[in-house]
Amino acid sequence: MMASALQWPLQLQGRPPFVAGDHRLRRRFFLHARRSAPLRARCCAAAASAAAADTGKAQASASAATAARRAYPYEEIEPRWQRHWEEHRTFRTPDIGEGLDTSKPKCYILDMFPYPSGAGLHVGHPLGYTATDILSRFKRMKGFNVLHPMGWDAFGLPAEQYAIETGTHPKITTERNIERFRTQLKSLGFSYDWDREISTTEPAYYKWTQWIFLQLLKRGLAYQDSVFMFLVLYFWFSMIFRLALISYNQAEVPVNWCPALGTVLANEEVIDGVSERGGYPVIRKPMRQWMLKITSYADRLLEDLNDLDWPESIKEMQRNWIGRSKGAELVFSAVDQKGHDLGATLLVYTTRPDTIFGATYLVVAPEHVLLSSLTSEEQRAHVEEYRELAARKSELERTDLQKEKTGVFSGSYAKNPATGEIIPIWVADYVLGSYGTGAIMAVPAHDSRDYEFAVKYELPIVKVVSPPNGNCDPVEAYEDHGIMINSSSSSGLDINGLLSQDAAKKVIEWVQSNGFGKQKVNYKLRDWLFARQRYWGEPFPVSYLDDTNEMVPLSEDELPLTLPELDDFTPTGTGEPPLAKATNWVRTIDPLSGKPARRETSTMPQWAGSCWYYLRFMDPKNCDILVDKAKERYWGPVDIYVGGAEHSVLHLLYARFWHKVLYDMGVVSTKEPFKCLINQGLILGEVEYTAYRDNEGRLVSADSGSSLIDCYQERVAADKVTKVGDHYVLKDDPNIRLNARAYKMSKSRGNVINPDDVVSEYGADSLRLYEMFMGPLRDSKTWSTGGIEGVHRFLGRTWRLIVGAPLPDGSYNDGTLATEDEPTLDQLRVLHKCIARVTEEIQETRFNTAISAMMEFVNAAYKWETQPKSVIESFVLLLSPFAPHLAEELWFRLGHPQSLAYEQFPEAKSEYLEESMLVLPVQINGKTRGTILVDKACSEDDAFQIAASDEKLSKYLAGNGIRKIIYVPGRILNVILDKQKART
Repeated sequence: MMASALQWPLQLQGRPPFVAGDHRLRRRFFLHARRSAPLRARCCAAAASAAAADTGKAQASASAATAARRAYPYEEIEPRWQRHWEEHRTFRTPDIGEGLDTSKPKCYILDMFPYPSGAGLHVGHPLGYTATDILSRFKRMKGFNVLHPMGWDAFGLPAEQYAIETGTHPKITTERNIERFRTQLKSLGFSYDWDREISTTEPAYYKWTQWIFLQLLKRGLAYQDSVFMFLVLYFWFSMIFRLALISYNQAEVPVNWCPALGTVLANEEVIDGVSERGGYPVIRKPMRQWMLKITSYADRLLEDLNDLDWPESIKEMQRNWIGRSKGAELVFSAVDQKGHDLGATLLVYTTRPDTIFGATYLVVAPEHVLLSSLTSEEQRAHVEEYRELAARKSELERTDLQKEKTGVFSGSYAKNPATGEIIPIWVADYVLGSYGTGAIMAVPAHDSRDYEFAVKYELPIVKVVSPPNGNCDPVEAYEDHGIMINSSSSSGLDINGLLSQDAAKKVIEWVQSNGFGKQKVNYKLRDWLFARQRYWGEPFPVSYLDDTNEMVPLSEDELPLTLPELDDFTPTGTGEPPLAKATNWVRTIDPLSGKPARRETSTMPQWAGSCWYYLRFMDPKNCDILVDKAKERYWGPVDIYVGGAEHSVLHLLYARFWHKVLYDMGVVSTKEPFKCLINQGLILGEVEYTAYRDNEGRLVSADSGSSLIDCYQERVAADKVTKVGDHYVLKDDPNIRLNARAYKMSKSRGNVINPDDVVSEYGADSLRLYEMFMGPLRDSKTWSTGGIEGVHRFLGRTWRLIVGAPLPDGSYNDGTLATEDEPTLDQLRVLHKCIARVTEEIQETRFNTAISAMMEFVNAAYKWETQPKSVIESFVLLLSPFAPHLAEELWFRLGHPQSLAYEQFPEAKSEYLEESMLVLPVQINGKTRGTILVDKACSEDDAFQIAASDEKLSKYLAGNGIRKIIYVPGRILNVILDKQKART
């Protein structure tokens, strides 16, 4: 029997299906047609029909057309349930003391803090958000208290640049962008607790960012650094050292200054000498900057990685970024070509002191403080030109292993303390002034970078390490450990025949006893440059006394120091931050001394607010402390953190650093902020097809090799392409192979897919389901409109299985087709097999295979004569984390007035998971002739009768005498025939 019809409760009553005369339908069709070219024809036809809807016949025709096009009425279902969730605050997580049952297990599931850009979401963004939503819904149904919040990392350069370009205040554009993002996320049915929403731009939030900065300042972990320009003052070498004694915390490392953007940029924000955003030239500039002493936590940041459930690739990136190494700091005396002492020494750092006998030249960084004094007059012009070129490159470019090595001879030499030989000093940008001492001893026989450099500039190569097996590639550097050779001299150091590790220890002992160096632990990690010369950021809570220039921190009860309203926030062009224009805000009085003072005019980087936001979600309304201790102890750490791998170092390393400082202060109870990290892959744009034409306009096949060099490319529409084997060719000329490639979505390529368009055409549940079905969560995937049509049809089949086919007018009966019949054993087995697979696949984040399991269930259910309600209800609960709108609608139609969000997730019962049937091999006279399907408890007689009735096997048994039957239950049935009568 069909389940009884249900009356919609008041809060779920929506508008009836659109009719052709509805002006909103016409407007929706016209807007959608403008966005989606493939749909334009049918949208215009529907709109034309709507315009002519002055008769009942036209209305009925348009309504029937709409019903035929859609797989199920998602455009009615989804808004209705989104309203229901919002009105009932379905996904609100109560606070401790407000009804939260802390005896239940908790699960804190978090998306990486999104930046709300003006472009809004594209279909790549919901990939991670959908994954966390599935996990959140699943955990709620498994009895967990779930914290699943959303907020905005809204300070930063992009908003400020847009404001400068348009003349609109960044606060206005930021609020507008947040509203757009929020609307889009809600349209996808994500189960966020919107009561906990936060933004880094709110004074109530950045009050605590400023508070953390003050704690760093108190602990000596925040300091100011002045940077001097060596290129201008190189010939005043002695004066530079004099200035170093009187400058406040001076460090001789230039910063990346972008005049067009008016701010300092991190190394990672500079590519090929230009800014990542905008492509503007970047130069080196001396500036006083705020620094955070992240290097003080280098060892802990390294060691605690071992306990994290993170991708090994991400942990390895952080290890490499921290770059802890043990080695030696060696002293080389600078000399001229004849060996005369120049009165200067070079410190070099090496992790392989055992190879000191193979050091045939030294390399100093272009920014090395001693370079000017080491440069001969003959080489000065060449060195200065090289330094200028190197200053335009970021550290990432300079250390790229694939790039060609470049350098220039300084004109000076050094004495190798072990060999006494005179070796040249070169300048090369693959050595960084910020790592080690800014100078290295080059051992080309045993370092690939040195080897490439030596080969290019014809420098000596001396082998001092032999592989244990004696085999060594003569045209490559041997970088592993081995046995020392060619490693003794009259200096008294002899390490020949020693293993590399033993030789290194002996070298360190020798240099220490002879004053040529010492053992040293080094790090690649540098202190964090924490200031930005931009307006749209958190103000520093400090000021400087006019008379002494003394820095004075604000007292904590003065926080927050709010950002002033500023009409002109364009860069000053001088390096002075835009905040300097807010003269009334800059000029202040120190409350303790009563002296005139001026505020800091740089602002904090965008990273500041995103370093600790996960803590504020635990207690977002607290005005008195950063986070309540009881709430932090219950919710911390984040159990599942999902985001892109592009944040593998900077954000994650910075957040870990701040968290450890807060741990030392007793603010947090865990050593690490994020327990489990998951990186979702990219969603690439649809495959683009490219043809090649020669100079005469003739098509050239893409597999033509070097002949393509002079060809120009031409985009080919997908409908003109067909696939042959593994390749794509023109339909009209299969001899012309095309290049087929998917690219990262970007406005410049024009391949961005707006999720609003997809939701309008297929529904939010289809988008969610498709993004999970495309492939493994962690892999990159290519968008395909044909693919989303497939999962949309699956949801339509699910709807029709449970609700039934549409009526002639396109509407559906209330209720469902589910019956009160008791499920059969076969139906229970199909259901519980599905439950087991879906449960396991969700827990392992294999969402694509979980969807496959549900598709198999629906295929099986269509073969049943009836759909027992108990089975269908369990399936709807399985579906709900993936397609929550459809599941809620079906759950309601099945007779449940409340949301299913907190219903118990189905449990697979073991008695229904065991297969009762098995495939049994059948042998005739010891030779396998076929198989039969039997019950596990099948007797020998029954097994033989089944074999005898099998069409294939019966021809061997009919009319033959049976001498013996060998039956091993569950393994084999072997029938031995009378040889005289057996057929062959």
